[in-house]
Amino acid sequence: MFTPQDYQFMARALQLAERGSYTTDPNPNVGCVVVRDGQVVGEGWHIEAGGPHAEVHALNQAGKLAQGATAYVTLEPCSHHGRTPPCVDALLGTGVARVVVAMEDPYPQVSGNGIKRLQDAGIDVDCGLMNEQAQALNAGFVSRQQRGRPYVRCKMAMSLDGRTAMASGESKWITGRAARQDVQRLRAASSAIVTGIGTVLADDPQMNARVDEAVKQPVRVVLDSQLRFPAKAKMAQDGGQVWLATNQTDVAIRQAVLLSGVNLIDLPVVASGGVDLNALMSALADRDVNDVLVEAGPTLAGAMLAAELVDELVIYMAPCLMGDAARGLFHLPGLESISQRLALDIKDVRSVGADIRITARLK
Repeated sequence: MFTPQDYQFMARALQLAERGSYTTDPNPNVGCVVVRDGQVVGEGWHIEAGGPHAEVHALNQAGKLAQGATAYVTLEPCSHHGRTPPCVDALLGTGVARVVVAMEDPYPQVSGNGIKRLQDAGIDVDCGLMNEQAQALNAGFVSRQQRGRPYVRCKMAMSLDGRTAMASGESKWITGRAARQDVQRLRAASSAIVTGIGTVLADDPQMNARVDEAVKQPVRVVLDSQLRFPAKAKMAQDGGQVWLATNQTDVAIRQAVLLSGVNLIDLPVVASGGVDLNALMSALADRDVNDVLVEAGPTLAGAMLAAELVDELVIYMAPCLMGDAARGLFHLPGLESISQRLALDIKDVRSVGADIRITARLK
């Protein structure tokens, strides 16, 4: 069904789509390549939310050469009016003869409709080329549409013997500069960074994305059941968004915290007195959060694992030993036998400077 040239041009469209990873949120990353007589005549990608979509950029570049051409698009062209006109209309207006789509759009208002409109207009449409790669490029968007919750990555740093901090709590820095910069790219590709109030009180982190490229800064989400968030916290001083997930009902405490410019997400109480993590994920999805990066201590990270809310672990392992008195990677009470262990699929292992990055998913 698909030729080697089809794969070549779709691979290029996927490369282009990835360029929007830091700026398109909450929209998906999309790339488009227009090809006529075996030659690329137009390229484009979705640069930022609210701006023209990939197809529009590519068709504008192609101009009259789009007549009779093939358009390779990583996501089904939209067929509805949002902040921009439908991309289907743009394709129909240029005389494109064939459209190759990597994946159907999971968004209910679009799913299948864009493809049908193109087919009804007499355009040849082939769907499914490099679908797996396209799905991976928009894992968060797909998760929010299909599961009603974001895609969750949990980032941890540890020593070779699995420790994250000394017994005193000292942890700065376990990993080297290259690994820390790699984390900045993880942040930049995330819609939200989730941490606990304990981390805020202990380390006063800024938790923004510090990269050289243009980036839409992620929201910082702090689990803070009793609203202990300090008004002078660094993350409240840089103009970015901070959301506190809480079950605190005291009006005076709530008003005092709101003066620091944060927003509150009210969640149900769980037996431990903390906040309901499943409810938090639903609330974030309702706020158009696609990708969550958890950067927290062993207690919250362990709770996320126990609640089966972690889709992917990203663990940076430093070439050092911290001893058996140091703090462990995850707090996972109740695991007493080998049969209860959490099995992982290792998806990627690579060197990042002097450290090793392990990417794994729960089986």
